[in-house]
Amino acid sequence: MFGCLVAGRLVQTDALQVASDKFVFNLADYENVKHVVVFMLGTVPFPAGVGGAVYFSFPDPVNGGPVWQLLGFITNDKPSAIFKISGLKSGEGGAHPFGAMGAGSPSVAQVGVSVESLEQLAQQIPVSSAAVSTVDTFLQFTQKMLDSLYNFASSFALTQAQMTPNPTETFIPSSCILKWYENFQRRMVQNPNFWKN
Repeated sequence: MFGCLVAGRLVQTDALQVASDKFVFNLADYENVKHVVVFMLGTVPFPAGVGGAVYFSFPDPVNGGPVWQLLGFITNDKPSAIFKISGLKSGEGGAHPFGAMGAGSPSVAQVGVSVESLEQLAQQIPVSSAAVSTVDTFLQFTQKMLDSLYNFASSFALTQAQMTPNPTETFIPSSCILKWYENFQRRMVQNPNFWKN
């Protein structure tokens, strides 16, 4: 029903069913894993009103027991998700449905999927550092890119008196670049995904 993917590794579809509604994937050498993708295989959908809470567990460096953290969820409407796990290793564990079950090896982590009602999923709060990318980071990148282009183009600015005729050069008024810059910023604020159309 589920698959798990780590960059540079083969897709795992061999989830171990540890309870009627709980599945786990073992991740060897988890220290070198930055992101994990959990997805539905498409062969068996969730029953109506049900989804899967996705957890990550790694061995606690102090006592060796598992530390489980909620990453997010998958549903029939959202059948896959990418999670950043590289920042989770030093965090504290939270409530989870997997009990004291552990991988048994200090270099093996686990990704768990717990089948739960959509109402339960909506009430759970995932670890904030598990999110991969947000619109805010894209907006920050775009703003920096716009600033960089405008500053770079402005560094070549000449007054009309300073210009010497050159038939091989094309000149663009800086007011055009500034107008484009302002329009792009306005459109990003209105709809950060406008450029996808």
